[in-house]
Amino acid sequence: MLLVVLMTSTIFISNAAPAGWRMASEPELRKVIPARAPVIKENIETEFRTASGVTDGRGKFIAGVVMITAGYSAEGKYSHFFIVQVPVKVGEFSLEPGEYVFGYQRKTPDSITVTFYRASSGDTVGEVEAFRNRKSSMVRALLIQPATSGKGTIQVGRFIFDYHVD
Repeated sequence: MLLVVLMTSTIFISNAAPAGWRMASEPELRKVIPARAPVIKENIETEFRTASGVTDGRGKFIAGVVMITAGYSAEGKYSHFFIVQVPVKVGEFSLEPGEYVFGYQRKTPDSITVTFYRASSGDTVGEVEAFRNRKSSMVRALLIQPATSGKGTIQVGRFIFDYHVD
């Protein structure tokens, strides 16, 4: 009887405890990454092989993908579609749950400025400086790393910046 009570308590406690952020699997990403990203009044094709994302294990995601912008008004301004399903802080600005796009401009040989916009309107939300990733020489179209103790990283090309979840 004591064993049953202990096992039931363990199951209850583990289900009540907050799940940690982890990399999202390909099937999970396929559920949240659209084949065509709704950007202002256009639906821009995405390149799923570049998709990256994390999940809290309870159905919430932070995910993104490269858009194929050639021939669209977004060309040269936005390069990535970005979805947050929880509040996220990037630099000095916050992203409420929703859909965003971002693009970047080279600032120095070791940094870029990443600018986020609302996908629905194109309105600027904020910008953050990303620095050359000194821990790895890998170049990634997009890599979203899971948040640990509320802090994670996003890598675009060779450049990396932090994000925070509450």
